[in-house]
Amino acid sequence: MEVDQVTNVMEFEAIAKKKLPKMIYEYYASGAEDEWTLKENRSAFSRILFRPRILIDVTNIDMSTTILGLKVSMPIMIAPTAMQKMAHPEGEFAIARAASSASTIMTLSSWGNSSIEEVASTGPGLRFFQLYVYKDRNVVINLVKRAEKAGYKAIALTVDTPRLGRREADFKNRFNMPPHLTLKNFEGMDIGKFDKNADSGLTKYVAGLVDRSLSWKDIAWLKTITHLPILVKGVVTAEDAKIAVQTGASGIIVSNHGARQLDYVPATIMALEEVVQAVQGKIPVFLDGGVRRGTDVFKALALGASGIFVGRPIIWSLAADGEAGVSKALQSLREEFELTMALSGCRSLKEIMRRHVAAPWDRAQITPRL
Repeated sequence: MEVDQVTNVMEFEAIAKKKLPKMIYEYYASGAEDEWTLKENRSAFSRILFRPRILIDVTNIDMSTTILGLKVSMPIMIAPTAMQKMAHPEGEFAIARAASSASTIMTLSSWGNSSIEEVASTGPGLRFFQLYVYKDRNVVINLVKRAEKAGYKAIALTVDTPRLGRREADFKNRFNMPPHLTLKNFEGMDIGKFDKNADSGLTKYVAGLVDRSLSWKDIAWLKTITHLPILVKGVVTAEDAKIAVQTGASGIIVSNHGARQLDYVPATIMALEEVVQAVQGKIPVFLDGGVRRGTDVFKALALGASGIFVGRPIIWSLAADGEAGVSKALQSLREEFELTMALSGCRSLKEIMRRHVAAPWDRAQITPRL
């Protein structure tokens, strides 16, 4: 298949697989251990059905919204993914430009092949910065202050990675960054490269540098070093959602790290409503994991999400066709979401209600009358 034949974001993956070296493709594609959650992140969406309303004038559809007070064209945003120049030479630059053109938010990974400042220099745009907490807290302060100075609008704090999940494809392939690439945010700190002799360069890197002692008290600490809102990324239970509210988080991203950390955790769409109910509207809740269609976006919003972040499809579209591929992926999701809204009888995001979907755990099952 050629790029011009792509009709949905899932079709970018086959093109990317042909273009990328096996080690790099499998790094992006793989999940933890048995990859049950990797499959479930996707298949769980298929168990949520629509309850569309009819005979509603849907001539005009408004998908715009605000995210932490920021105006965006749609509730579809770009999740952080590491080392994007492994997928395409333009890497983070291409994704930043495509997000800006689509009037949506890009989240830059701490482990990007382009720095905070380099991505900011691509031009205007709304950007969040994803943060890993290092044992050396001076590294964290440096990153946060740089993101703040460069105009990033929020910190997405990843909280589910005290150790790296067991990604067996990386061990089999002895995963390492190509030698011409570095983690650009750490230039001058001597922590921007992996050990090329390790079974998995990333696993050894995380074990040596990322802080396993990270705890809820560190949310308060982060708030003392930045005025940026802090999103807690990696919540999948009501218990942790409530604590996130209590500790002053500005929002939650329901995430299982793309199914790359602990296997056999629920799909994020299955965990979403529990988290939404726990926060009781006090802070916004977002979702990442498994989103591949505009119908998925609608289902997440109907279950209470304020927006979604999409990861792997952006990487596959980047690998397939650079910035143009990412723009096409975002436009495809946008058009599918708009169509889903129209066919469900919703003219704006505020009209998307819980009653528009039937989830497996709903007590009232809809059965046809004979």
